[in-house]
Amino acid sequence: MENSHFSSSSSYSSSMEKVNFRTKVLSRHLNQENPTPINSILQSFPCLSYNPPEFSEPSSVFDIKEMRKLLDDHNLEDKDWLFGLMLQSNLFNTKVRGDKVFVCPDYNQSKEQQSEITMRRIEYLLEHGVFKGWLTGNGPEDELRKLAFTDVVSIFDHSLSVKIGVHFFLWGGAIKFFGTQRHHDKWLRDTENYVVKGCFAMTELGHGSNVRGIETVTTYDSSTGEFVINTPCESAQKYWIGGAANHATHTVVFSQLHIDGKNQGVHAFIAQIRDTNGNICPNIRIADCGHKIGLNGVDNGRIWFDNVRVPRENLLNSVADVSPDGKYLTAIKDPDQRFAAFMAPLTSGRVTIAVSATYSAKIGLATALRYSLTRRAFSVTPNGPEVLILDYPSHQRRLLPLLSKTYAMSFACNYLKKIYVKRTPEMNKVIHVISSAFKATASWHNMRTLQECREACGGQGLKTENRVGQLKGEFDVQSTFEGDNNVLMQQVSKALLGEYVTAKRSKKPFKGLGLEHMNKSRPVVPSQFTSSAMRQAQFQNDIFCLRERDLLERFAAEVSLCQSQGKSKEYAFTLNYQLAEDLGRAFSDRAVLHTFLEAEASVTSAPLKNILGLVRSMYALVTVDEDVAFLRYGYLWTDNAAMVRKEVAKLCSELRPHALSLVSSFGIPDAFLGPIAFNWVEANVWSSEQN
Repeated sequence: MENSHFSSSSSYSSSMEKVNFRTKVLSRHLNQENPTPINSILQSFPCLSYNPPEFSEPSSVFDIKEMRKLLDDHNLEDKDWLFGLMLQSNLFNTKVRGDKVFVCPDYNQSKEQQSEITMRRIEYLLEHGVFKGWLTGNGPEDELRKLAFTDVVSIFDHSLSVKIGVHFFLWGGAIKFFGTQRHHDKWLRDTENYVVKGCFAMTELGHGSNVRGIETVTTYDSSTGEFVINTPCESAQKYWIGGAANHATHTVVFSQLHIDGKNQGVHAFIAQIRDTNGNICPNIRIADCGHKIGLNGVDNGRIWFDNVRVPRENLLNSVADVSPDGKYLTAIKDPDQRFAAFMAPLTSGRVTIAVSATYSAKIGLATALRYSLTRRAFSVTPNGPEVLILDYPSHQRRLLPLLSKTYAMSFACNYLKKIYVKRTPEMNKVIHVISSAFKATASWHNMRTLQECREACGGQGLKTENRVGQLKGEFDVQSTFEGDNNVLMQQVSKALLGEYVTAKRSKKPFKGLGLEHMNKSRPVVPSQFTSSAMRQAQFQNDIFCLRERDLLERFAAEVSLCQSQGKSKEYAFTLNYQLAEDLGRAFSDRAVLHTFLEAEASVTSAPLKNILGLVRSMYALVTVDEDVAFLRYGYLWTDNAAMVRKEVAKLCSELRPHALSLVSSFGIPDAFLGPIAFNWVEANVWSSEQN
């Protein structure tokens, strides 16, 4: 009773002090008395001060440099060189906040200004040899160096990354993979040196994911030896063509090819759209797509072709050709196979999207977690100190599972890069399926991560200079470009069904796409979960494989049932879209887990292995916790689901001491994060505003 009375009296006394203080201030104001100097009023209230987490957090139990090598995987010196090159130029908008220098695009600029500064940055990188060998080099080493530089560029600015990617990976990639030697000799070196500025005209107002349905039409005039490209209707206008609005001089046009009145399907042609002075060519019309929620540094344009004539040699003819007298020539007679051959080289876009999405998530997490290690809120004891927000279990649960998923996606992207740079024609299908799955998974994960990080930073997350909130708008497009994520996941499920049907009909074992587990007996998940069992790699692998196996069998059975009722195969797919989506996610999650296990197995350091085991367990168990499919299809009982949730919370508390070391291992220089990742008090002082 005495303590209660004391607390009540103390509270009353404190309230009265505040009332008296406010009354005196108001009285002085009304009576126009000289106010008491503000410093003397504040002296009794100590100000907050910033304490670097490096001084307050536990020392890392593992080697951060070794972890970075594992995460970044390749060309670390090249990446660090390019980070430094950007910091040397004011073109990259260097700003001082507190005692640190930061680089970040100026999003206050108009769309036109952002587009122009993006082009100037490209010219700077060109002058310093960044693009050397991007198209004229050969071998996996050259490709990995190109991908490493692309990683760094995307960390600075997604617009810069996309504009470079359109020029090299889409325009340049089309010349290299759809074209033949005559095209390589004429275009590749000039593209690498930006003598030619290329874009990629595939998407139309009326058709995006359904490329086979595009409406642009090309015919052949044998009397002049020219192709004639035409936009027959408004829905056929090329739309969202990166680089077209301001800078591109040439484009690869995807069009239906009509020969002797017969449509031979989609083919690709080179067309000039501007002269060397930047003037739009005759019979070409170009308009800007307008302001966007992000990526305004990319000049997306719309293109109309009014009977544009191009030489016969401008057909990219690696798959099919037209003779001078107008005969259609191809070694691939099946139109479906021909179309697949056209699409196969386009996987590079999905590879770079998956990787850049993962780096974007890293920026968000590095910023939000560093902020949460220095920002305090509320106290849990009377008159006690305020608590670091990352010490609240709820805050740990918001961010640390996303951190583990980002680690998992890093290893998945490293695997995807490796199989891409070492690709052979026989690998096209595997790369298509895996890149589709990982692109969808990584871009969805990035958007969820950025939203959570934005909220975790409170109001500071709204400031563009702190990056997290702005990145949401910049990266949102990844969910739909280079393939709508939902469509890509359905393609993954169709491919898995094809593998299943082939294996069953031929009575041969499954081979490829990681489906070898289907050759073994069905995994058995224990009826009672324990903490130690749930952290075993074997348990995690079993429950992921069980989900994928069961969903594939269910999907095959449902599609077969629909077909037996007279429905077409495509309609059967459409009716079973929910199973297809669940299966696509199951495949992707299992494939990601396998890349994590492979990365973990390559490590010899015990401290590194131990922390990776915790992170991997978090990734696996939070996936089980969050995907209702585990309960929906009976892979878990409700009691076990509750056990998984408790284990995730336990893992959060165990990973908490390692949060700083885990984000420091991302290897992103301080300058490429937001000011709130560091001394956010000093970054907001009045003197910085005056400067």
